Amino acid sequence: MVAHAKPRPMTRFALTIEFDGTPFMGLQRQPNGPTVQGAIEAAILAVTGEAATLHGAGRTDAGVHALGMRVHFDIAKVITPFRLMQALNALIRPAPIAVLTCMEVADDWHARFSCTGREYLYRIANRRAPLTLEAGRAWHLTQHLDADLMHRAAQLLVGSHDFTTFRSAHCQSASPVKTLDRLEVRREGAHVTIEAAARSFLHHQVRSMVGCLAMVGMGKWSEADLSDALEARDRQRLGFNAPPHGLYFVRALYPGE
Repeated sequence: MVAHAKPRPMTRFALTIEFDGTPFMGLQRQPNGPTVQGAIEAAILAVTGEAATLHGAGRTDAGVHALGMRVHFDIAKVITPFRLMQALNALIRPAPIAVLTCMEVADDWHARFSCTGREYLYRIANRRAPLTLEAGRAWHLTQHLDADLMHRAAQLLVGSHDFTTFRSAHCQSASPVKTLDRLEVRREGAHVTIEAAARSFLHHQVRSMVGCLAMVGMGKWSEADLSDALEARDRQRLGFNAPPHGLYFVRALYPGE
């Protein structure tokens, strides 16, 4: 009788990654262009010889960036987290992706389903001069924005609401109702930044909220207009969808971290 070797147990690794979304079609693998998932999975295959599947804390559109996205995958190869991180960073080059941290996690830990909160940052360069260093990394608006007025209007969106107006027609969420924990707008010199925090977001929700808040900041919408758009629960009532290149996935939150 021939003895069969037992399959090597799988180890789940969690990564924190940073990336410039400019050259990618988004985080999730797609057939029509390069993605962050595809680049990392190719590096994992080169390191381990294994075709692993990457799972992320959230999806990102083409052009959206990340400062601290969390992802996980399972491999059988025995390797320390440090060596794995170093190897992945070496092989991912020259793609604008960096593995910031790497650790072993429990088999039932999941980058998406274990996540209890997500934070996004949106950056607006509010100046007359064209962008040079920040081209592709901030939304350039030349008309002056009243950040204080934007912040006051933003508080109308905080809490649990039906965000149908701010939801992409392609959104796959089971419900349009989300609880927005925080939405803050502040001016920092020539920049207006918007920070959003919630357990989860609808597809295009942050960009849609930013676009409408910019309408308020330019004086094209009032607070009442924003409130009416929310209450309408109608995508046709959306004022504007901000472009993807000003959006950053900041971090994902997990129990015990």
